[in-house]
Amino acid sequence: MRIASHAWRYAAPAFVLAPVAGLLSPIAGVAALALAGLVLVFHRDPERQVPSSGIVAPADGRVSVVRREGEQLRVGIYMGVSDVHVNRAPLAGTVEAVTHSPGANRPAFSKDSDHNENVVIDCGAFSIVQIAGAFARRIHPAVEPGDEIARGERIGHISFGSRVDVVFPEGIEREDLDVRKGERVVAGETVLAEYEEAIAERGVQRRAPRE
Repeated sequence: MRIASHAWRYAAPAFVLAPVAGLLSPIAGVAALALAGLVLVFHRDPERQVPSSGIVAPADGRVSVVRREGEQLRVGIYMGVSDVHVNRAPLAGTVEAVTHSPGANRPAFSKDSDHNENVVIDCGAFSIVQIAGAFARRIHPAVEPGDEIARGERIGHISFGSRVDVVFPEGIEREDLDVRKGERVVAGETVLAEYEEAIAERGVQRRAPRE
């Protein structure tokens, strides 16, 4: 089983504690090993079958946000504790900026989570927003400005829960969405909207990257 980076950092203390706890109580030793195992399972990183077109989900979980932000549509996905927490690129593009913003740590399923600590991966025409939650205070982006990313490529992960949003390119409307609030999606596999078809129907030009 492939494990996301940083996983061993969180699992190591439990592995180190296990022998000591085992000397005090076999049950405590087993509990420490179980905790370490759960941490590794939480950071599992399975392969995905990425479709050849469309805007794909950046995270596993349930669609929790669908709203307009100016000329762009925003879709947010809440990751539950049992979901894979590795995040993937919704579209191919070039990373223009990766910006970390400190903030609160409200539950990721609440409206207040918009003001939580976050990392914005800006790709010009679209962006991905990794949002920390009540317990998820470790956002790990895996890309840097200048990186070329492919649709469905791994772009980072969030340890221990939270939410990931996609701010779509201009020209995508609510009626173009193939998902609705409350539906489950799979990172890198579930198509949120058929970008190419929506753009072609409206004759909207792709926005050129900012210089």
